Amino acid sequence: MNHPAKILVIIPCYNEEANIVSTVERLRATCPQVDFLIINDCSTDRSAELLAEHGYPFLDLPVNLGIGGGVQCGYRYARTNGYDVAVQMDGDGQHDPAYLMQVVQPVLDGKLDMCIGSRFIKCEGFQTSFMRRVGIRFLSWLIHILCGQRILDVTSGFRATGPQLTAYFAEHYASDYPEPEAILAATLAGFRVGEAPVVMKERQGGVSSIRSFKSAYYMIKVSLSLIIDRLSIKKIHQPKSK
Repeated sequence: MNHPAKILVIIPCYNEEANIVSTVERLRATCPQVDFLIINDCSTDRSAELLAEHGYPFLDLPVNLGIGGGVQCGYRYARTNGYDVAVQMDGDGQHDPAYLMQVVQPVLDGKLDMCIGSRFIKCEGFQTSFMRRVGIRFLSWLIHILCGQRILDVTSGFRATGPQLTAYFAEHYASDYPEPEAILAATLAGFRVGEAPVVMKERQGGVSSIRSFKSAYYMIKVSLSLIIDRLSIKKIHQPKSK
């Protein structure tokens, strides 16, 4: 690109009073060139107060939309304001902004439409629990069967999208634990999806929004959603040429 890239970091926040300030300050210190927007999804703790006290830019949603709806609001903001890259980064401190540009660069270079920060390429840092890794591997296999795309870290919420895919997600995004479904949807819509190695940290405080991942219910729900998504798509949409 001939101009400095406009990058927006979308940070979903639900009851992250223990993490959100340190997460944002690490981002500001590490990547001062990027903009960020926090999506406060009706937190019941002091998250909103902390965001206001520190003067952080944030959307205070009037109703709880869940992770998918919250992130989709961020994509809509990025589309409306003409950002070159939108980056999803969790508010719990797990995603290290030191790796943000490694995730963004393949998108800026035009190699990918979505780049996912993967902890499983080099297998360094926090690797999550054994049972969760088993579930992630199963979902990775299922997505590969359904669309031919091989992604190792399918539940990673550390990901960057270019303007065309950002616009697509602004209109089409799963509301309930959307990360695996977004990979399938983007691939079937003709977008290029890949990964870049990152090192993640263990959650610094609070409670994970996907703690139900350990349950058979979650696996069945996500698996069925992926299969239904695949069967419901009648046409493969190709993104416009750049």
